[in-house]
Formats: sequence, C-alpha cells, structure tokens
Amino acid sequence: MNGLRVIRTIWDWFRELGHANEPEQRSQRLLRDWLSAEQRCQYDRYRYFEVVGCHSGRRYRIRHGTASNITELDDYGHPILGWCFVPRDNLASGDVMLAQKIALETDELGALKIARSSASRW
Repeated sequence: MNGLRVIRTIWDWFRELGHANEPEQRSQRLLRDWLSAEQRCQYDRYRYFEVVGCHSGRRYRIRHGTASNITELDDYGHPILGWCFVPRDNLASGDVMLAQKIALETDELGALKIARSSASRW
C-alpha cells in the first residue's frame, strides 16, 4: 500500500508540472492559435466553437473531442445532424478539432463525402 501511495504522489507531482499529457496541451495551444477571437471565446465558455462551411455556408459546431463531435446547425442555431470524420492516426483532441475546422472551412464537400452522419444528439 505504501508503494502505491508513493507512485500516486509522484504522478500527481508530475501532472502538476504540466508534463502528464504534453501532446494534448500542445494541441490545445495550436488549436487556440488558429481560432478567431469569437471562436476562442465560444471554446473557453462552452467547450465548442462554430465554423462556416466554405461551399454551402452552413454552420457547424465542433465540440471538444475526437469523434462524433460535429453538429450541423440550422439558421436558428438548432442541431440538425451529427457528423463524424477523423484523421486515421490517433491524435490529441486539439489536433483533431483543428483538422476538422480546416477541412470544413476549406473543403467542406470533401470532408462531408468521407464523414458519417447521424441523428443529432442534441
């Protein structure tokens, strides 16, 4: 039991230093650098941000996460449909969300072509 306590203490100390999940932290910093001021404000407050598709002009909400985290919105901001598309590799959440943002803003039709849709969870 004493050894477990020592391991737990070391892990807590390591996490407090900010090294426990360095890739996740770096991905979140990169994502924030790419968000507009309005998107950053949304993300800080609600853990999501909205983007506008480059082809259709539709609005999409990208929630914090790595899968099934995109919701298409109607003109009133109500959810219509859920979308899921992710990179092949296992990436940190900020990297996935940034890839989703860029894909919808620069190649919306290509992104939706490979995406899976689902009934909105909202």
